[in-house]
Amino acid sequence: MSDPNSLSPLRQKIDEIDEKLLALLNDRARVVQEIGKIKKEEKADFYAPSREQAIYDRLAQLNPGPFPNDAVRSVFREIISASLSLEGPVKVAYLGPRATFTQLACMQRFGFSIADLPVNSIKEVFNEVERGRADFGVVPIENSTEGVVNHTLDLFVDSPLKIFGEILLEVSHHLLSKTGKMEELRRIYSHSHAIAQCKHFLEANLPQIQITEVSSTARAAELAQEDPSAGAIASELAAKLYHLIVIKKRIEDNIHNFTRFLVVSQKGHARTGRDKTSVMFSIKDKVGALYEMLQPLSDHQINLTKIESRPSKKKAWEYIFYVDMIGHIEDDKIRFALEGLKNQAVFLKVLGSYPMAEEAKS
Repeated sequence: MSDPNSLSPLRQKIDEIDEKLLALLNDRARVVQEIGKIKKEEKADFYAPSREQAIYDRLAQLNPGPFPNDAVRSVFREIISASLSLEGPVKVAYLGPRATFTQLACMQRFGFSIADLPVNSIKEVFNEVERGRADFGVVPIENSTEGVVNHTLDLFVDSPLKIFGEILLEVSHHLLSKTGKMEELRRIYSHSHAIAQCKHFLEANLPQIQITEVSSTARAAELAQEDPSAGAIASELAAKLYHLIVIKKRIEDNIHNFTRFLVVSQKGHARTGRDKTSVMFSIKDKVGALYEMLQPLSDHQINLTKIESRPSKKKAWEYIFYVDMIGHIEDDKIRFALEGLKNQAVFLKVLGSYPMAEEAKS
């Protein structure tokens, strides 16, 4: 057993360091407020994601350790988020309710000091941003196990919003209940995607239990809070917010289970050098049409990361294609390739150029 007397000087040193950190945080906040005043006078955007990324990159290069770079990023994300809130918090709409994985994606991207606006549908997220009631919106676009969220793709056809960023979140599902006892479960609630992602676990461990689909994993946790015989498949955040006990952690069938989210905004994102561009287009109904459409991208050696098709809903057997490619619209080869694509297309729309996401765990 350690001697309490030997720890006392070290703890005192930590207290002294904490006091210095607190003073420095407030010094930093005052400088941020001065910058905010200048931006207000110049009518400039107070939120500058490129500057934020530059801070992360600079600190990662300067960091000698042992404090890990991932932790440095997390700490400074909250410092930046809290500093911005002094001028007025960033308003972010997302598919709610609270404690969904979409909220986790919001916190991953914007920190805890945002004004979060949970809404009931993906369409409402778009509406909040289009009407200026939110600065940004966060919506799911695809899961590595269950595939694309088609409704999100369809909304881009008529929406004026741009894709401002993407978020990759490693999703872990937990089995939760009020009692924490698996043998007392009589029914389980969750979102259809979460149920599908935990199919093998449920079949192996709870084959006789009634499984009910609900609108979100957070709604499942809410129902489990109300019924001691009910369980929920949801996040660890949901367990904390709804005062549930984790029966079993990480019950997803695929441990490498990622969901990709898009950040939408009225404005586009500046070039960073590590970007992705998303477009949608429709083609003429003739033999070899898709091949001809993709030829300009091949000629300019554009790396495609995704291609997806959806019915146009305007004419039978007419499709709209969604393509993600590496590069920014300001890059010459992307611009030239899209000019060639436009000449072949019936309809072409650039959804946005934005920084590629970094993976993060839920």
